[in-house]
Amino acid sequence: TNKEAGSFDPVTEADREAERAIRALISAEYPDHGILGEEHGSENISSRHVWVIDPIDGTRAFISGLPVWGTLVGLTVEGDAVAGLMSQPFTGELFYANASGSHYEGPGGPRKLATRKTTDLAKATLFTTTPALFKGEARTRYDQFEKQVQLARYGTDC
Repeated sequence: TNKEAGSFDPVTEADREAERAIRALISAEYPDHGILGEEHGSENISSRHVWVIDPIDGTRAFISGLPVWGTLVGLTVEGDAVAGLMSQPFTGELFYANASGSHYEGPGGPRKLATRKTTDLAKATLFTTTPALFKGEARTRYDQFEKQVQLARYGTDC
């Protein structure tokens, strides 16, 4: 189904059920924490700890059978992001970050992640799902930004 009438913003039963399952796990372990989810709204978001859930990031890819979707879960403490994960069940990969850094688990074994060391946009790589996400002035700014980077890549969701 669509989230909004007159648009194509699909949500599947898998989205809803995955979020229900994640919420249940969080609530069982941390009953006083808040939860902000894409499919089922928010509860107790004035809590010191708030979990942010996107059960299937890349629903369009998911319903198309493309392996570029995943589950996103983040934790904020007093509004500051302190941990996050991206799980891609289709590929068997897990990416997560916390105070100890950024990490990968999956094919090839676990390893610590690092970004390429550059402060020069002309040497940077830019990733986005599609530039079509941007409209009006935001698209103009995106296009100007893209012209400054070494490489722009599109087509992934998660």
